Amino acid sequence: MNLQLLALLLVVVTLLVWRAVTRERREYAQFKRMRATASRQKVMRRWLVESVLVFSGLSAAVLLAAWEHVPTALRDTQAWAPIAASRDFFFDTSLGRGLAVGAAIGAVLALVLPVLLLRKADPDDVPKLGDIGALLPRTRGELPYGAGLAVSAGVLEELMFRLALPALLFGIWPNGPLAFAVATVIFGLLHLYQKWTGVLTATVLGIVFVYLYLVSGSILLPIALHLLVDLRALVLLPLVLGKVWSKTR
Repeated sequence: MNLQLLALLLVVVTLLVWRAVTRERREYAQFKRMRATASRQKVMRRWLVESVLVFSGLSAAVLLAAWEHVPTALRDTQAWAPIAASRDFFFDTSLGRGLAVGAAIGAVLALVLPVLLLRKADPDDVPKLGDIGALLPRTRGELPYGAGLAVSAGVLEELMFRLALPALLFGIWPNGPLAFAVATVIFGLLHLYQKWTGVLTATVLGIVFVYLYLVSGSILLPIALHLLVDLRALVLLPLVLGKVWSKTR
């Protein structure tokens, strides 16, 4: 067992869990009580900067330490029977390729079309997967921070939880499926501030993201889907339902 990688894992997980369980939950509870857009923008701006610094810094440190395990963790997990069968189906059969294209189109429509169809609904009446209502931008000035948070999460969280953390875990215990499973569970639990519905939603999405990465072999597909999911919540919903373009305060 690589003790240096184990020590790094303990530091990374401790920092992420502390940030999610204590700081984010406490700050999010305070944020939900805020009404002034200037105060909300200040907090959102700080969250955006901290998110970029924390996740880019941690991802870079982990990837630097465990880079050699990134391809081996991927190959080991792609050899796992369920993933190997999926790769054979989607890459080697015309039906599989057709279903892959159809699934991509269906995912976009499923995320975007309901919002457009419900454009006259009250935003508070639209079901949300997790306690994310307070995060949705309410004014034009908040919208860039919502977009920034969506982009930073979509890119940096995928680099951390689908690329860096599984490689680190694999370097400690060379079992690819286990490494990706543990990383996905950690990803879900870090959404505890969104209550247990948010944890469940994030875990399910994490499974989808990791499946896309393992089957395709490219981190770009889960990044693209993660971006679409978060931009839908933090940009499209406020624009279409909340009419934030017409609200300055």
